[in-house]
Amino acid sequence: MIQHVVLFKLKPDATREQITVMDQSLAALCHSVEGLLFYSGGPNNSPENLERGYNFGFVMAFTDVKARDNYLPHPEHERVKEIIGELLLDAEDNVLVYDYEI
Repeated sequence: MIQHVVLFKLKPDATREQITVMDQSLAALCHSVEGLLFYSGGPNNSPENLERGYNFGFVMAFTDVKARDNYLPHPEHERVKEIIGELLLDAEDNVLVYDYEI
């Protein structure tokens, strides 16, 4: 199983409604991407102040490397990336991705 962890730096003016649409669009990928087992995400609420500007994150679980690799160019993933792109902070380090196998 592959855990896919993603952190975003969203624009300060991203509305709660826009963030909800993004979150729901990401969650809906579980219904259209084969091998995507789980999605959970949301805005940062840690009191530790270690987020370094990343203010939204999510975790997805894939059955295996092949499922994750098929997800990356999937048309529905590409559609959701457009939604995300509208909300990302204009900075070089606005997305962090970390995958690991369990």
